[in-house]
Amino acid sequence: MIPQAAELPWFAALPVALLLLGGAGLTLIGSIGLLRLRSFYERVHAPTLATSYGMGCILIASMIFFSVLQTRLVIHEVVIGAFIVLTTPVTLMLVARAALHRDRLEKNATVPPSINQPAT
Repeated sequence: MIPQAAELPWFAALPVALLLLGGAGLTLIGSIGLLRLRSFYERVHAPTLATSYGMGCILIASMIFFSVLQTRLVIHEVVIGAFIVLTTPVTLMLVARAALHRDRLEKNATVPPSINQPAT
């Protein structure tokens, strides 16, 4: 634990605590979605969105916490958030397309139809 955390004023501690709880809750919802959804194609969306928003809440809480304690603006978490926000959708798209390509080559029946192919 950070020793200066006890010195955090209540008007900063309250939003930090709420943002941390919200971020942890969203991340938990994403993790539960990963476990509960059945197919790969259902699983890719919920955890990605929930964990991205959860990460955003936790990073904002960190920015508020350290900005108040150090009495200067701390925004290096923005770089972390930008990296996550930019890489998560790209990773999701690449993994989903690779799985879709593999499943279509194997002629898996549970694959969503192609735009160019009529649905059977």
